[in-house]
Amino acid sequence: MSPGPRSRALLLPLMVLTVALGLGSRSAAARLYLPRFVTDYAGDALWTVMVYLCLVFVLPRLSLRLAAAGALGISVLVELSQLVHTPWLDALRAHRLGALVLGRGFLVSDLFCYAGGAGLAAGLELLRSRRRAVHRPAEPGAHP
Repeated sequence: MSPGPRSRALLLPLMVLTVALGLGSRSAAARLYLPRFVTDYAGDALWTVMVYLCLVFVLPRLSLRLAAAGALGISVLVELSQLVHTPWLDALRAHRLGALVLGRGFLVSDLFCYAGGAGLAAGLELLRSRRRAVHRPAEPGAHP
């Protein structure tokens, strides 16, 4: 299924919002007000949403299925890379940005979060594309 071309002008603010929500879900304030389930797992799901958004930003005509599968695949590969410990990779992960991109330690639960994030991103895009199709004006001369 192809959602049609995506608007990069819309994707950029969505990327910023996704990063803000992901970082916010791990903040001290979030731990005060949100259920522990959310603070423990939302960031990982949103990480995959961000990967999805990056993929469709770079490849705007990528099908919804390939975008979701690609986001999930990249997320799983990054998680599996956390089983590898070399001095240079651990040094990279020791920095905040490196840890945000590559993670620090392997967790099986993250794999489930990534699947949820890929499903969430694809589901929201499918919903958006269906709503857009319903609200699209009829072609001139077309019969209902």
